[in-house]
Amino acid sequence: MISETHVGRSYPPSAPYLVSAAKVAEFAAALGDAGNPAYAGPDAVAPPTFAVLLSSAAWQAMFDDPELELSLSSTVHTDQRFTWHRPLRVGDAVTATLTIDRVRARGNSAFISLTVALDADGERVCEAASTLLHSWPEGKAA
Repeated sequence: MISETHVGRSYPPSAPYLVSAAKVAEFAAALGDAGNPAYAGPDAVAPPTFAVLLSSAAWQAMFDDPELELSLSSTVHTDQRFTWHRPLRVGDAVTATLTIDRVRARGNSAFISLTVALDADGERVCEAASTLLHSWPEGKAA
């Protein structure tokens, strides 16, 4: 089960995700910002929250770690912050690497702070920091 001993654990980078004009346009439309010219065409940049899509690929490695006993269905995403070094651009091949930064376990719940580093072609583009709240069934202490 996840505990303070897992702080610092990192997982291998995700497979590269190629940022395409179609996916950027689709994401912008879902945000209600389809008319923004920054998000259109072959030289488009991605909306800042597009990083969540890329980060979720890295989250899967953590949820697949049997030692942690985590389940996405028992998890609430409580906080999200981004530190940008440059915008994501159409054509970027982005990998996502997750590191567990902090674990605060109390009773049958744990707050898990993590950072996902997003790199494109060897260049750091963004760090996406999240806090998750995970709960286990009553009687199973974290």
